[in-house]
Amino acid sequence: MATTPAPPQAPPKPTWDPRRPEPPFPWLRPTIRIRLTLLYGGMFLIAGILLLSIIYLLAAQAVNTGNAPLFKIVDGDSIKVTSDNCPAVNNASNISLTAFNAAISECIDHQRQGALDNLLSRSLLALLGLAIIAFAFGYAMAGRVLSPLGRITRTARAVAGSDLSRRIELDGPDDELKELADTFDEMLERLQRAFTAQQRFVGNASHELRTPLAINRTLLEVHLSDPGAPMELQQLGKTLLATNERSEQLVEGLLLLARSDNQIVERKPVDLAEVAEQAVDQVNGEAAAKGVVIRGEQKPAVVQGNGVLLERIALNLVQNAVRYNVPEDGWVEVTTEVQHGHAVLVVSNTGPVVPAYEVDNLFEPFRRLRTERTGSDKGVGLGLSIARSVARAHGGHISAQPREGGGLVMRVTLPI
Repeated sequence: MATTPAPPQAPPKPTWDPRRPEPPFPWLRPTIRIRLTLLYGGMFLIAGILLLSIIYLLAAQAVNTGNAPLFKIVDGDSIKVTSDNCPAVNNASNISLTAFNAAISECIDHQRQGALDNLLSRSLLALLGLAIIAFAFGYAMAGRVLSPLGRITRTARAVAGSDLSRRIELDGPDDELKELADTFDEMLERLQRAFTAQQRFVGNASHELRTPLAINRTLLEVHLSDPGAPMELQQLGKTLLATNERSEQLVEGLLLLARSDNQIVERKPVDLAEVAEQAVDQVNGEAAAKGVVIRGEQKPAVVQGNGVLLERIALNLVQNAVRYNVPEDGWVEVTTEVQHGHAVLVVSNTGPVVPAYEVDNLFEPFRRLRTERTGSDKGVGLGLSIARSVARAHGGHISAQPREGGGLVMRVTLPI
């Protein structure tokens, strides 16, 4: 008797919680807010104590000065009075008692006002000195507190140069900056794994896709080389060979597009003038067959980059300029020069009128003018996409502008 299979059990629930554990006393965590509050509160308290002490000393000195006797009696018999601070009472024997009291009051007010003015001026000087010291000390302490941000910024710049192996690994208290650095390190770890997987996929796809296409091309060429093959079979073989060649171009373009999206790590001096000349030499035969004249002056413009990828930019632009041209009296102008500290490659041509609102669509993969997908024998629709990716990988950019009368002006700008 057959036994009834047991129903499948539910998979166990994951025990790992991706959220960070909460500390037992979160209010005791040394956050940046608490540290800055304690730092600047302590600085304010110290500055207040110093300023209060200085004012107290100055006030004590002012009180001592204000309590100095205004006059002294030098002769007890005839009551002679003399004063250095109040000259009006030196001749007290010749003035009335009312005038004497008025002179004494005036001298007291004058002495009090002088003590207050002296206290105010010295207090302002003390405040100015403490302000300078406080700003200098605050600047130094703020730099110390915010120094981890500089470390994070330097690591981010290194990562922007395709060095995904860099990590911040910030030490110190468990505050917001350390949390930010740890989160950034986790993100870099995931990005590195993603880029490694992408590179592995590109390498495997390069082998798996090229090999069958190469085998198909070889078999087709062998059958086409048979002189006894029927005409219909030869025509079918030529059609299949053209289709296979188109598939090879598509695979090469996709692989190059995937590789060129990354930054260029190994850079060497490359002259754009030489790259443009090589591209023109490769397209001269096709241009002559279509009646298109290629002209232009290539001035030296040396950049740091990958010569093969830069040559692909120039070749794609020149090929597009030749293929998408007018039937008669067409021309293509290719120039290179240095402008404002950047190397510039400009490819302009005659051709159909291109609306300005359709220019951006030309850089999308498999897009052409007024068509959503490719459908002609002029290419696979990846030329401008590859050119844009390669330019970005070199830290530059490419732009297109419709030309009056038809055609485009393609401008590639690369840093020197």
